Amino acid sequence: MSSTYPAAPSTRPGRHQGAVPPYLLERLAGLRERRARALSGEGPANGFAADTRGIESVAELARRTLLEDARLRERRRGRPLGDQRGLRAAPGALHREISDAETREELPGRLVRKEGQDPVADADVNRAYDGLGETYRFLEQVLHRSSVDGAGLALEGTVHYGVGYDNAFWDGSRMVFGDGDGTVFSSFTGSLSIVAHELGHGLLQHTTDLAYEGQSGALNESFADVFGVLVDQFSRGDTVETATWIVGHGIFLPGIKGVGVRSLKAPGTAYDDPALGRDPQPAHMDGYVRTREDNGGVHLNSGIPNRAFYLAAEALGGHAWERAGRVWFEAIAAGRLPVDVDFRGFARETVRLARALFGRESAEEKAVRAGWRGVGITVRLAENGARSPRKGAAPGRQEGR
Repeated sequence: MSSTYPAAPSTRPGRHQGAVPPYLLERLAGLRERRARALSGEGPANGFAADTRGIESVAELARRTLLEDARLRERRRGRPLGDQRGLRAAPGALHREISDAETREELPGRLVRKEGQDPVADADVNRAYDGLGETYRFLEQVLHRSSVDGAGLALEGTVHYGVGYDNAFWDGSRMVFGDGDGTVFSSFTGSLSIVAHELGHGLLQHTTDLAYEGQSGALNESFADVFGVLVDQFSRGDTVETATWIVGHGIFLPGIKGVGVRSLKAPGTAYDDPALGRDPQPAHMDGYVRTREDNGGVHLNSGIPNRAFYLAAEALGGHAWERAGRVWFEAIAAGRLPVDVDFRGFARETVRLARALFGRESAEEKAVRAGWRGVGITVRLAENGARSPRKGAAPGRQEGR
């Protein structure tokens, strides 16, 4: 796969994007009140009704995470992503630096491991180091790209951010990992798909930085999800059939009824737990959620393009990164998409690219077209296949949020 497109960092205001969506954290933050209602007979029983210390801690740490995310979001508002500089290595050379925040909410923290140094005693440091390395290997070997910017950007990470911080995020120049609350979430360094998902936002930052609102925002989240699972699949050597297709696989601790935070294969099925509630993602345009929360439902409606990608990859079989993944990457790397593209415009561009890369009426074009049709989006190209992406209306249901 060729990647000759120049790096094009965004100059639009930065934003805070966490791996765990706000609606899930809000659900956890409300556990204390729900337990009180359950014990008084005013609400349904739940799995934490008899708990005392555990639920207090989970709810409080989720509340603190929401507050910290809001603080980070406000701090980055008005700060262009292009102003955030990182170390550079020579193109084609991997350079990693891992720092330890030591449970403070300060970055970058104390440097504890650099490229080429031996593993240290802290497993989180080593997992972060390895996760960044696996993501770089995918970028280099599959996308033929030197780091997320295409110009050798060093991959930096900070572990042990905050006390029981229930999230991980890309801050525009580095990966940041929380330790989790120890009851629901484990350390966020433990999931390669989470690491790669957040670095996927870095890749978007340096290619087509899709506007983080509404359908373009859902496509932003969806591309990061696709990138996350593909890196994980590449690392494991999985095929379409053997892969889990889960973002955050293994992030939940024993006792939680869930396999991860999102499923590309079956959106809406990743978890169903008394503490977390039920995964609310739609898998088809019939279930499209209209809401003002979460920047217009970016973490919710991303389930629709996620499912479209899975269906295209499933139809093609083999390794998902080789054909379906190539089409999706070229779509964001080529620079043709408007930053506020909607689902239909993105779908049209992926079908156009599948035709351009693999041939008219090729198995790849048919698979991509069928993938979008499977989620309720029909794509028609102009005779020459060169129609530009454009915005369009989307049906959906209202959500009372």
